Amino acid sequence: MEIDNKKFEEWGEEESKIRRALSPKDWNEIKTHDSWQIFRIMSEFVEGFEKMSEIGPCVTVFGSARTKPDDPNYELAAKIAFKLVKRGFGIISGGGPGIMEAANKGASKAKGKSVGLNIELPFEQESNPYIDYDKLITFKYFFVRKTMFTKYSQGFVVLPGGFGTCDELFEALTLIQTGKIAHFPIVMVGKEYWKDLDAWFKKTMLKNGTIGEDDINLYEIVDTADDAVAVISDFYEKYKLKPNF
Repeated sequence: MEIDNKKFEEWGEEESKIRRALSPKDWNEIKTHDSWQIFRIMSEFVEGFEKMSEIGPCVTVFGSARTKPDDPNYELAAKIAFKLVKRGFGIISGGGPGIMEAANKGASKAKGKSVGLNIELPFEQESNPYIDYDKLITFKYFFVRKTMFTKYSQGFVVLPGGFGTCDELFEALTLIQTGKIAHFPIVMVGKEYWKDLDAWFKKTMLKNGTIGEDDINLYEIVDTADDAVAVISDFYEKYKLKPNF
């Protein structure tokens, strides 16, 4: 049964999306849509690889888009980014507001590289004003964006956030656990915020054998900007490397 566009307009946006996905389609329509989607995905990878390969060593800062400038975590993110830039790193964020904005603000204040990997969302996530004009990339697909985070980062700092932040955290943990990327440092900032997740890893996942003993060492949890920066700096000193390698 075909559904006309007028009907879609009568329904709410979310219901329309579901009904469009379930409405009958012929094979040619499916094939055409998928072909154009492949080209869009390829173009996002090409643009991302070309731009990111020129930027150099960076640390990615993850965290909530909902964090306001008067929140202590906003100032904490800015301070961490500032200190990392002074150690020779650039900063990558998700390009939007909240913790992402704070990270780019700290990087900009320290006169370092400030990268924003923005995402197209239904509610129009605006890029923040602290990203270098030539280092802003906007993606349609989350999985392409996450590839850029993990492929071009030499460390990850994770501040309090929601589903998106947890998705990015677990992406980094999984890629390191499975050996798909090197064991770069992952720093979760905010002991009170992350303590229940940490306990679940140790008391539920580890106890049930769904992760191994070594997996608990894939991350560290700290409270201060100095401690977060120290985890990343100590990692590179241990391997006698500098960020500008």
